[in-house]
Amino acid sequence: MNTEHENHKLEKRLCREVGRAIVDYNMIEEGDRVMVCLSGGKDSYAMLDILQKLQARAPIGFELIVVNLDQKQPGFPADILPAYLTKLGVKFHIENQDTYSIVKRVIPEGKTMCSLCSRLRRGILYRVASELGATKIALGHHRDDILQTLLLNMFFGAKLKGMPPKLVSDDGQHVVIRPMAYVAEKDLTRWAEVRQFPIIPCTLCGSQENLQRKQVGLMLKDWEKRFPGRVENMFTALQNIVPSHLMDRSLFPFETIHATGEAFEDGDKAFDDEPLPVVAPAWPEESGVEGNANPARAVISISAAH
Repeated sequence: MNTEHENHKLEKRLCREVGRAIVDYNMIEEGDRVMVCLSGGKDSYAMLDILQKLQARAPIGFELIVVNLDQKQPGFPADILPAYLTKLGVKFHIENQDTYSIVKRVIPEGKTMCSLCSRLRRGILYRVASELGATKIALGHHRDDILQTLLLNMFFGAKLKGMPPKLVSDDGQHVVIRPMAYVAEKDLTRWAEVRQFPIIPCTLCGSQENLQRKQVGLMLKDWEKRFPGRVENMFTALQNIVPSHLMDRSLFPFETIHATGEAFEDGDKAFDDEPLPVVAPAWPEESGVEGNANPARAVISISAAH
């Protein structure tokens, strides 16, 4: 197959997966003003690119406005994003806030900066969303980010908690969406090469090679290489929760259960090697992407998972 054909297939897959996530979680509705957060990295560039493609053929009307937070990092090429967005012809706003100096002043040298940087960035983006009248805030996190967050919370936070595709913001005023929740990072890496996005590296935290998130990400990549299907199954598991087979008493009334004399479908099976149901159609249905529905993901047998 030639490169052009492969690139076309990739574009259709990205549109299909983003469209499916939007439908599954009702991320974008008629009349929405979606604030697309653009950092200058491959993920947010791809999110904007795919949302524009879907917007052009969606069965509903919605608006996109791009926001970049210039955090005043040394050497940040402030002209790249405005030039790129002007060429696209999309509405945009550049917010200038010197969070870099705050983080460098507060966080000791050699310590992880991401937590404080993220909190500062969130607060600023929430304020800007209110000022711009945005009804949704779109972030560029993908499938691998979601799985990394799940494992980080398990390993270091002692919580079974991930990164939801849609949530209410910390301040309770905004709805945050992650349209690329179903998209694999490897597809975004390829798409960035195809589209030749003008990538801007994060000089504040991008050089911190020993971040726990990076280490977990490398572990997932190793699993994906050595055990094909394992990462996909982990992600699908997030959508197939069985509270009765976990241990959270706030989610399931363990203290009140008793024998009923009736068969219980889940019962005491510890491992279910069964096919999953077919998922809903992609959005928009008239988009021209291949297929109107996605087949169920296969479940790996125990022997194949070792």
